[in-house]
Amino acid sequence: MIADSSRRNRSARCLAVALQVALLPCAAATAQVDNNPGYDRPGLGFTPAVLQAGDITLEQGAPDWSHTHGASTYTADSSLRLGLGHDFELQLGTGWNWLDSAEVTANGRSDTTLALKFARRARGDFSWGLLGSVEFTDGTQTFRAGRRQYLLGASLSWQHDAGRSTGMYAEVLHGDANSALLAVNEGWPATPALALYVEAAAQHVAGSGYGGVAGAGVSWQVTQRVQFDIGARHHIVGHADAWQGGLGVSVYFGD
Repeated sequence: MIADSSRRNRSARCLAVALQVALLPCAAATAQVDNNPGYDRPGLGFTPAVLQAGDITLEQGAPDWSHTHGASTYTADSSLRLGLGHDFELQLGTGWNWLDSAEVTANGRSDTTLALKFARRARGDFSWGLLGSVEFTDGTQTFRAGRRQYLLGASLSWQHDAGRSTGMYAEVLHGDANSALLAVNEGWPATPALALYVEAAAQHVAGSGYGGVAGAGVSWQVTQRVQFDIGARHHIVGHADAWQGGLGVSVYFGD
């Protein structure tokens, strides 16, 4: 247990240093940024917009967290997004996990996920996007899926007056346990740099049944290139995690 704690602390310190190094050049940049389409964090789903060709965004959980049946899982999940042009975007994701429960304490790398997003330029106040991904079984044994996971998701967004927005997200997952999820959200600005959102989701997992969660969060646009976020969701009905949530930072590298 002491050795696990020591490794966990060293990993956390390394992650903190890496984030600080990554953020230094971005936090100093104050030039106008014209082509940042936004971030997929926070909340369920993704933003129905893609990066321009050659632009890169790094989105980092610091960490994300879930708790159910007396077990807590912390995940420093990383997502690297690359604009391909022609309305497409490539995403590569993985992460590092810590599991803490009465029966077991473990840590290790997540499976690698490769995704392709498609989103046309918004027309008027409405935008939409599709995302397909495959999760490979290459993570640490404790956190490895039993078979490849295939996901297809769709995101819709409506922009209203005063910066308000309404979104809807749906996904189907085929893998260890087939599942389907439907989520809705509402967002609005609190200040020019702070945005708030609320969301609710219903999910069906094969073998477990239906469940629902609801929550809220905040994103802080530190600069035009850097965003911090925090959010949480709580179980409201059926079979679902008692709590989900986390902290995150997103950095845009582009024009």
